[in-house]
Amino acid sequence: MKSYDVAIVGAGLAGLYAARGLYAAGVDFVVIEARDRIGGRILTADGSGLPNEDGFDLGPSWYWPEMQPAMAELVSEVGLKSFPQNSDGDVVFERMSRERPQRYRPTMQEQQSMRISGGTGAGIRAIARELPQDRILLGAKATAMELTDNGVRIAIQGKEAAEEAIEARHVIVALPPRLLEASVSFTPAQENATSKRWRDTSTWMAPHAKFFAIYDQPFWRSSGLSGTAQSMVGPMVEVHDATTASGKAALFGFLGVAAEQREAIGEEALKAACLAQLERLFGAPARNVTAALLKDWATDPLTTTKHDLVASGHPIIQDEVWVTGAWRERLILAGSETSDSEPGYLSGAVTAAKRAVADYLSR
Repeated sequence: MKSYDVAIVGAGLAGLYAARGLYAAGVDFVVIEARDRIGGRILTADGSGLPNEDGFDLGPSWYWPEMQPAMAELVSEVGLKSFPQNSDGDVVFERMSRERPQRYRPTMQEQQSMRISGGTGAGIRAIARELPQDRILLGAKATAMELTDNGVRIAIQGKEAAEEAIEARHVIVALPPRLLEASVSFTPAQENATSKRWRDTSTWMAPHAKFFAIYDQPFWRSSGLSGTAQSMVGPMVEVHDATTASGKAALFGFLGVAAEQREAIGEEALKAACLAQLERLFGAPARNVTAALLKDWATDPLTTTKHDLVASGHPIIQDEVWVTGAWRERLILAGSETSDSEPGYLSGAVTAAKRAVADYLSR
């Protein structure tokens, strides 16, 4: 059985950033990732939804440097380039179905939202390049953890349902607490209050869906529109310009339709309704898509549990410790939702990972 100083569960931003910190400190580690790709809820994809080095962010896409210095520092540390979210032009507001959408000149934003050139996936790739590739295990799902005399034994379900186990003196879990509680069994069991706290912590992005309409050119800009729209009609409640730094044109929107309703309606009908809405908001050219993509995070079992199907708002900062009882000396949580700053955001993932590494090194 292979043994490590630290096993990190989850190869999203938090997990990889924690691995980077441990590697710099000379700690023997391994990263376990259930998906066949790195990134977790960060997924930069092409029009077919496949990972792409210059695509569209199906998960989180923005950060705010002044409000979120941890993310700004990461962008600088790994040599990424960023660009501002397009806000030049009018905003469209759709109040009710029997009225035509109206155009408004937006007020000045207090904080400029920024995007990463190449998508947020570029940040994931940049961190991963600094790590030894044989220490990132893809297609390896942690299913159980057991305390031993020397640390933790982790049961892993690999590809083709093969099972194996590794041992680690400590474990850093970079998953949403709710997903951890639902997908990993513990021996001894977590204390009831701890399990409840994990289960009650909402997972950001889990109940949401994003629709992308991809075009040959950003036609709305020549009409004096920013690509931003808000709607009380739907199915999308807000729309933004998703054009990449390299000029690949797109609009994207957050659906305001609940997860169970989305399942009942079906993907193709939802896509058609979103395209019809874009035509109402931005005119006939909105129909001329080169690709249309719907990413429904509620259907992703490696992100979402049954408790996530009803939107419950953004995660909030919580002061209580995340691990108690017998597990407290061996298990550290590092998912973005556990951050004491900007939980749920990209910046929260960085902050939580830094805290986890510092916690381990202090031990």
